[in-house]
Amino acid sequence: MSYFPEVSKIEFEGPDSRNPLAYKYYNASETLCGKSMEELLRFSVCYWHTFRGTGVDPFGAPTMQRPWEDGTDSVDMALKRVDVAFEFIEKLGAPFYCWHDRDVAPEGSSLKETNEILDRVAAKLKAEQERTGIKLLWGTANMFSNPRFMHGAATSCNADVFAYGAAQVKKAIEVTHELGGENYVFWGGREGYHNLFNTDMKRELDHLASFMHMAHEHAKSIGFTGQFLFEPKPKEPTKHQYDFDAAACLNFIRSYGLEDVVKLNIETNHATLAGHTMMHELEYSSMQGYLGSIDANTGDLLLGWDTDQFPTDIYLTTQCMMVILKQGGLAPGGINFDAKVRRESFEPIDLFYAHIGGMDAFARGAKIAAKIIEEGRLAEIVTNRYSSWDSGIGAKIEAGEVNFADLETYMLAKGEAAPSGSGRQELIENLINEYI
Repeated sequence: MSYFPEVSKIEFEGPDSRNPLAYKYYNASETLCGKSMEELLRFSVCYWHTFRGTGVDPFGAPTMQRPWEDGTDSVDMALKRVDVAFEFIEKLGAPFYCWHDRDVAPEGSSLKETNEILDRVAAKLKAEQERTGIKLLWGTANMFSNPRFMHGAATSCNADVFAYGAAQVKKAIEVTHELGGENYVFWGGREGYHNLFNTDMKRELDHLASFMHMAHEHAKSIGFTGQFLFEPKPKEPTKHQYDFDAAACLNFIRSYGLEDVVKLNIETNHATLAGHTMMHELEYSSMQGYLGSIDANTGDLLLGWDTDQFPTDIYLTTQCMMVILKQGGLAPGGINFDAKVRRESFEPIDLFYAHIGGMDAFARGAKIAAKIIEEGRLAEIVTNRYSSWDSGIGAKIEAGEVNFADLETYMLAKGEAAPSGSGRQELIENLINEYI
């Protein structure tokens, strides 16, 4: 049976189309920067918001109309939900999907039963992947919803909870590997603290590092060669999370010898909660060689929490794509829509409208970014701004050929620094507007 009978496969119709169930800018086969859009953008649908979201919030009951749901979290419902998910993703034309283990399969009465249930659902996921050609971008373990994780998982004060989390991640990595997942994500939803008076921070971080090294060793032992990814977020649900932002993650990675183990999955709304722009987090991660993948969404800047809205701001997607294109793409990572329809957008068809808008916004941003890079006008402004470093004393400083005494001698002879040029901020903003 069809769960979305009113929707056919979403096709590219071009910018003049007024069909809400068509792409205006995302043309999967169109070549951009030497790659097809499908290959360059590597869009992914998240299982949690898209197929498990109910619209519930702290002030109101669920609102989502999902005719296929029977109101249970049974194994039969989980198996049926696979059919729903793959019909949606196939009609959308996205090449990838992502999941947490508890998104796709419910917990049983014991860890053994939970693993058996996950295996049953994974077998059906694999069959649908083979039937449709849709691939798993990444898997991960949900170690934040169950009450056992109230104090964290890898950073828990309870050693048994650490052990349970390790067993859960072991299984999630194995299933990700079985399904051909190209990455595995770690989001420290409760790896942090609410109160420092009862927290041994060093001990918790040491435990987290041990957890990561064990995860890496197990992945190697089973032949999983996918990319490990940390996903930074400063707070929510904890007061302070150890994966606060890209800089905090990289400090942790380098402090504990994980440089060759983990890269970063950057999310827009998490960046803004940390007081950064998405472009900042992407640029910082990329210049360090650690930008692995992104969760594409946006937040409401008037609010102080994670709203996970679909990205439709062309300035935002252009900024994202400028960084992504400069680094040559994201593969084996991708652009995963960790986004949810609004509580009041409750009909199943709204899921299509939301994803189409997000995919078009990123496709348009990619085209704009490619043109900006190709024409080189912005790059020329940046090159000119730093021209004093390309020769003379600037080149000597960058080459490490001078010390403080040499620089003092240089300035004593010169008397005063050469005047600085204008930053041309307004000109640059106008230039970007020309393309958008």
